Amino acid sequence: MEQDFSLPSLRDFGKGLADLLLPRYCLVCGRRLATFEHHLCLCCWGDLPYTRNWDCPHNPMADRYNTLLVRNEMLQERAGASPVHSQYQFAAALFFYQEHNLYRRITQALKYKGDLAAGRYFGRMLGQRLKESWGADADLVVPVPLHWTRRLSRGYNQAAVIAGAIAEVLGISMAPDLLYRARRTRTQTQVNTEEKMKNVEGAFKVNGRLAGKYRKTEHIILVDDVFTTGATMCSAYIALRACFPEPVRISAVTLGCVHQ
Repeated sequence: MEQDFSLPSLRDFGKGLADLLLPRYCLVCGRRLATFEHHLCLCCWGDLPYTRNWDCPHNPMADRYNTLLVRNEMLQERAGASPVHSQYQFAAALFFYQEHNLYRRITQALKYKGDLAAGRYFGRMLGQRLKESWGADADLVVPVPLHWTRRLSRGYNQAAVIAGAIAEVLGISMAPDLLYRARRTRTQTQVNTEEKMKNVEGAFKVNGRLAGKYRKTEHIILVDDVFTTGATMCSAYIALRACFPEPVRISAVTLGCVHQ
């Protein structure tokens, strides 16, 4: 086989120089990255705990999501309201997220350290997997919004960063302002499961001025950074369902998913 002895390109030289001046480190283990490595070292890439639940519409994450939706439907029926959920909704995350699992640092780097490049990179990875499975027929991506005060202090919405990357891969629109937070809630990491449901109950509203623009939507991908109990996704789903009745599908998608 003929060997390639060509000299490194100017771009390769530039990347090498950049790494020398501004070294990059693995988001998971902290090891210094080689020029050809992106966000994770090869070892951490090899152990990335993929959920693979994009391959199967009926998966544990989707079951948890649908359980909450059915529970809400039962509560609504007891209160005399019309049911809001019937068909099984899809859900997927790129990797499993646990406290003792250092891969949680991927979403933490995006959420707390402003690593937007990592958010886009892993968002595109997830988008590609959705494109090759049940996400191929989606026609709108909607990020879970932050309250405007939190958005102002952070400078960005981490869910919108991920959602934008997914929409780019799928070649569809993203509606960053379709949902908004009607009130500021406590951080979900500070409350237990039951309190999480109460914390986000009625927290989201749909921007009626924009809803008409997407009236022909058939499959919405609702995006957040991490799926823990599913309470936030459920609350956002309820808000969207009020404007997008069945048979519009509203799938839940995140980078990380707490494994139970």
